[in-house]
Amino acid sequence: MRALGFAAVAVGAILALAAPFLLPNYVAQFAILWMMVLLALTWDLIGGQMGYNSFGNIVFFGIGCYAAAVVQRSLDVEYFAGLALGGIAGLVLAVAAALVLGSGILRLRGQYFAICTLGLGVAAGELASGWDFIGAGGGMTAPVYPGSPRGAGVFFYYLFLVLAVVCFLTLRALYARRFGLVANAIRDDEDKAEAMGLPTTQYKVAAWMIAAAFLSLAGAAYGHLQGFIDPRDIAFSGETLGVWMVLMAILGGSGTLWGPVVGAIVFDVTQEVFWTYLLGWQRVALGVLIVVIVVFFPQGIIGFLAERWPERFGSRRVSSLLVPDKVS
Repeated sequence: MRALGFAAVAVGAILALAAPFLLPNYVAQFAILWMMVLLALTWDLIGGQMGYNSFGNIVFFGIGCYAAAVVQRSLDVEYFAGLALGGIAGLVLAVAAALVLGSGILRLRGQYFAICTLGLGVAAGELASGWDFIGAGGGMTAPVYPGSPRGAGVFFYYLFLVLAVVCFLTLRALYARRFGLVANAIRDDEDKAEAMGLPTTQYKVAAWMIAAAFLSLAGAAYGHLQGFIDPRDIAFSGETLGVWMVLMAILGGSGTLWGPVVGAIVFDVTQEVFWTYLLGWQRVALGVLIVVIVVFFPQGIIGFLAERWPERFGSRRVSSLLVPDKVS
């Protein structure tokens, strides 16, 4: 089973690397697919592993969008250097925001935390809409890729692919160590975890900071890929990306390593089909999909498979595919 799993991963890696050349007309869509995987993974870090349903992660995504574009606009440097510097600036700002906000907000629990984070995303969009320096409600134009549109699509495809893989491997390493045990202890019973002397707030803030770092990098790349940054529809799009990252993790199986990856792929492909064949009814179809996810897949695809065929998809077999058996 383990050999079969590694073979599947190897085939998937080869296909991922070759996709821009095998299907060149869909390279932009594939780039967005890897971004969706990244968003689902970052949300699951605190939403699935720790049980804190955050609706405010989109704030860090938006910070990365604007920071990268503003830095590149302000510096007289070539495109790739400006994008790198802007990405670093956005990462620093997003991680700092996660530290400051998380130190207070992550002391809340349950619906209070969820409502508070939802308000964060809305407030961020409103603030950006009224800030003239970043274009206010009219948005701002991101620097244009110095090459053909196809070249831009290929570049951002591999950029999102690398970010998604690095995020996956980072979380794999975290979940295989003490961090993963503490995260699950917080999810199962935070009061008992605190009674055992675990600094739960510090772990939660650290998790939010890690998620913020990857989200800001995703936002920096997404803003440049789109070429235009709107405060509500692109940067702080809580109604779309902010909700979708939650749905993707739940669909695949929150609290698992592979669940967000599977959920993001299924959700994004389904969404593309809706937008292609159900134009005008695509949002209705998405609403129905959300209901189906909640009612019929409360444990997600990975959880459903593990429950139906435990000998093949049991939690030990699924988790052992890329997570070491021993926790260091």
